Amino acid sequence: MLTKKGAATRQRIIEAAADEIREHGVAAATLDDICRRSGTGKSQLFHYFPEGKEQLLLAVAEWEAGQVIEDQQPYLGRLTSWEAWGKWRDVVVRRYRRQGVHCPLGVLITEIGRHTPAAQAVTKQLLEQWQRQIQAGIEEMRDSGDIRHDVDPVRAAAALITAIQGGVTILMSTGSADHLEAALDLYLDYLRG
Repeated sequence: MLTKKGAATRQRIIEAAADEIREHGVAAATLDDICRRSGTGKSQLFHYFPEGKEQLLLAVAEWEAGQVIEDQQPYLGRLTSWEAWGKWRDVVVRRYRRQGVHCPLGVLITEIGRHTPAAQAVTKQLLEQWQRQIQAGIEEMRDSGDIRHDVDPVRAAAALITAIQGGVTILMSTGSADHLEAALDLYLDYLRG
């Protein structure tokens, strides 16, 4: 069990590693750079991550995954009206605009996930959790008659996650959130059908 100070140090290392990975990629993010950024020494890093970089990458993946869901709350968990869907859409767009080309989920999927099977499992779990919450909103809205009865909630939720990630990938490449906004707007129009 970590002390409060130990937990704070461990978290500082994770966040420093996340920043390094976002800015420079997994391959270029060295333990020395992470230590410098976090204000810790290698002995501290290895105290909290005795298995080294792979264990740290997994911790970064888990933290980034948690941030994705947390940043969309409370709206993601309450997609029960068109007003809630609109607020959720706005939160998603603001979040990714603010992050610009440094998207933690994009890094998780494209950078960290390629380097460690454990991080791939974290990514899969995140996407499944995200999709389930969207699916629950679609099901509730469909059951109340606000969404067409012929909409398949599983496929529709999967398509929305894909649309968001496609928009985010373009944002990471161009710096523009226009494609993300268009994908979300068209998707909501489809649901309203």
